[in-house]
Amino acid sequence: MTTHSDRRTLPYRADQMFDLVADVARYPEFLPWTAAARIRSRVPLPDARGEVMEADLVISFKVFRERFGSRVTLLPGEGRILTEYIDGPFKHLRSEWTFAERPEGGCEVGFSVDFEFRNAILQGVIGVVFTEAMRRIVGAFEVRAKQLYGTA
Repeated sequence: MTTHSDRRTLPYRADQMFDLVADVARYPEFLPWTAAARIRSRVPLPDARGEVMEADLVISFKVFRERFGSRVTLLPGEGRILTEYIDGPFKHLRSEWTFAERPEGGCEVGFSVDFEFRNAILQGVIGVVFTEAMRRIVGAFEVRAKQLYGTA
């Protein structure tokens, strides 16, 4: 299994960063290796704490192009976004984003992911560049925030 976690202090509000990460349909516009995104469904949680979205992403990396489905639980009041694997090329995939306001302004964004591909070759290829790929992905959200919200 491959894991990564990252924590960044950003000059944006926590709700702005939450909204940016929750907007899965726009990932192909700015996220590396994301060729397409489709929202299958959106259903409010029974307790009105948030909603659950099922989405497909098409990831394209070198000669590999794979679609995978995930269940994304959006919990804005808790400042959390949880992702669980539904179907596709993985044996396992789980990620979590956290967003917390800072008293001095801006917010703290946390990201963690762990996954394993079914295809050993793909797992090996990703393993070689994984840490750099995760930095680029988290960095892409930071660049997107600057485009959307300006410099703070």
